[in-house]
Amino acid sequence: MPTFSGHSVRTLAVVSAALSLGACATVTRGGNDAWVVNSEPTGAKVETSNGHQCPATPCAIKMSRKSEFVATISKPGYKTATVTVTHKTAGAGAAGVAGNVLVGGVIGLGVDMYTGASQDLVPNPVMVTLEPETAPD
Repeated sequence: MPTFSGHSVRTLAVVSAALSLGACATVTRGGNDAWVVNSEPTGAKVETSNGHQCPATPCAIKMSRKSEFVATISKPGYKTATVTVTHKTAGAGAAGVAGNVLVGGVIGLGVDMYTGASQDLVPNPVMVTLEPETAPD
């Protein structure tokens, strides 16, 4: 049976800790988020340029945190509204990324960036007030 010196055990513990902390934001936040849409009046249809939709507001759509898309919000009798959604580094996401850098988790940093776990959708939630269509004269 092999024996380990105190130095070997400490090295193994440090390496194990570093590997377990890799991709901190991915583990704590995940790569997806609920993008929430509210409208006044309620009951508007939401369609996104990346193929998602919901039949009536208020609603939430599961989206990748690194998505960029245009949402169209429509309801009969009202003018259609559009919202451009992008992403930015979030406070909690930045903390996870910083943890990866401090621990030396270059692989974890790459995983967080790839999955988008360090990002937040902006704006989220969305509140749209639909304007009534005007009747022709």
